[in-house]
Amino acid sequence: MEKTGYQKVWNLDKIFLGGSKSNQLLEHLNRLEVLVYELERCVTSLTTPLETNEVVNLVHLVEKIGDIRVNLSQANSFITCLLAQNPKDQDATILRGKVAQIESCYEKELSKVKNIVKNTKQNVWESLLEYKELEDYRFVLNEWRDNTYKQLSIEEQNLISDLMVDGYHAWGHFYNALVSSINVNVQVDGKEKNLSIGQVINLRSHPIEEVRKGSHYALESIWQEKEELFAKILNHIAGFRLQVNKKSGVKSVLEVPLKENRMKEETMNAMWSVISKYKKPFSNYLKRKAEMMGDSSMKAYNFWAPISNNNQKIEYDEAAVLITEHFSQFGTELEGFVKQAFNEAWIEAKDRSNKSAVAFCAGFPLTGESRVFMTFGGTFLNVLTLVHELGHAFHNYAMKSVNGLKKRYPMSVAETASTFSEMIIFDAAMKKAKLKEDKLFILDEKLKRGVMNFMNIHSRFLFEQRFYEERKEGIVSANRLNQLMGEAIHEAYDGSLEHPSIYSWVWTPHYYITRSPFYNFPYTFGYLFALSIYAKAKEKGKEFEKDYLNLLRDSGSMTTEDLVMKHLGEDITSEEFWEKGMEICVKEAEEFVKLTSSDEIE
Repeated sequence: MEKTGYQKVWNLDKIFLGGSKSNQLLEHLNRLEVLVYELERCVTSLTTPLETNEVVNLVHLVEKIGDIRVNLSQANSFITCLLAQNPKDQDATILRGKVAQIESCYEKELSKVKNIVKNTKQNVWESLLEYKELEDYRFVLNEWRDNTYKQLSIEEQNLISDLMVDGYHAWGHFYNALVSSINVNVQVDGKEKNLSIGQVINLRSHPIEEVRKGSHYALESIWQEKEELFAKILNHIAGFRLQVNKKSGVKSVLEVPLKENRMKEETMNAMWSVISKYKKPFSNYLKRKAEMMGDSSMKAYNFWAPISNNNQKIEYDEAAVLITEHFSQFGTELEGFVKQAFNEAWIEAKDRSNKSAVAFCAGFPLTGESRVFMTFGGTFLNVLTLVHELGHAFHNYAMKSVNGLKKRYPMSVAETASTFSEMIIFDAAMKKAKLKEDKLFILDEKLKRGVMNFMNIHSRFLFEQRFYEERKEGIVSANRLNQLMGEAIHEAYDGSLEHPSIYSWVWTPHYYITRSPFYNFPYTFGYLFALSIYAKAKEKGKEFEKDYLNLLRDSGSMTTEDLVMKHLGEDITSEEFWEKGMEICVKEAEEFVKLTSSDEIE
């Protein structure tokens, strides 16, 4: 790749010129309001319940719903990017409120459509779905019919939609604004620096233990100071969700997230069952790594520590060249995509304070682009974060030709493409490494991801499950949240982590994502699913890229069980499927212990 000197600041003007004062964005929002008004008229003219002669109107309606959804995504993504780069952007905050109001009106009309679909007689419904015009929408329409709340009237659904704007979702926005406003004083290289949360988190992989330890406890002090405030936010988010569930007849806190992930409970249970069986190899890995640092057990602030001095700083331009080179070996579309992302400044990577702490990828379906947000501090871990988010962006790229209603895919599958991209880099880096010390460094970095998915994510799941059960009985205090978090970490890590952060419930943003409850198990699903896909890719080489793109395109139009069966021929409700992926990870953990316990590594 010839070009060097890539921009570390993204180009948002190509989406809407002028940032939070964009006239183009205001025009877009005005068009959205018109589209929602037209949707309202279409819904009003629809008969309730549907009759077979309504097929033309139904097709027109779902096309309009898909169109609005795409336009809303474009606006929401842009405003999310504005507030990530500058959390104090007041104009962007006002714009977010305007979009939320439009979205609320849209959701009300969508609720009416879902109720009409739900109340249609079965024989009429089956006749409607036989029409070719509805072929592309059958899965989504059946999902509406099956998943629509059965105990809520349309008036109650509308009320809830109104309350979500300035209540439920507002708490999630408040959490993000609060975390983004915090700066921390830490000692780095003999100097005291005032850094953002994102910058301090990057210090977890610093080669000097005192820096890692100091930044860890500096953050712990901040979280302790503000724990009561964060406890209120978390309790209000959970309280609202539980009230809606109760009113809707939802008995289990996992019912909604499983439906949203298009996953059976048997699938999730099979996955966690297998992971619970294989804690020991990863506990042994953590213990062995701790011993190499002169400790008897792994201290939390040393988890991300480099295993050797092979922690040379990686410049952003070097990372861009590295990623493009290795992605090109997988396929031409992935290569062309990543070149476009770097050449056209899709990535905000600048290492500065006063920006959001959370890395993410935002999709812009109208323009067929994405934007990636992160803080690039020059470590291999940062490279992996960048690759992870580019994987999400490639998933968006794969969905360009898919209609609006089928563009929305579950979180469990979303984390597959991101993890798959990481594996490309891990594999390439391992092949390139000549010294055993370098190979061990890469193996360690890969195992950290395994521990995160099999232990850390498991702790998040256990904590959230238990917290919601207690929240049903009333407010859960900050002290109790700390206790629940500590117990979940101890269980998930098999007691192998020393001085863990009991404030993980504070600084883990996924607990505060109001649109995606239980955003934890999708990571573990995606990780193990990606292992299976990557094994297929290595077998077929560049020929697999076409199959991979087809898999990603199907991700918005079928259940996860059907998706895996179609593209891998595997039954994911069976523990046997999950055992295959775990065996690969266990071998890597055992190899690490073996290599570091011998004289082969200097």
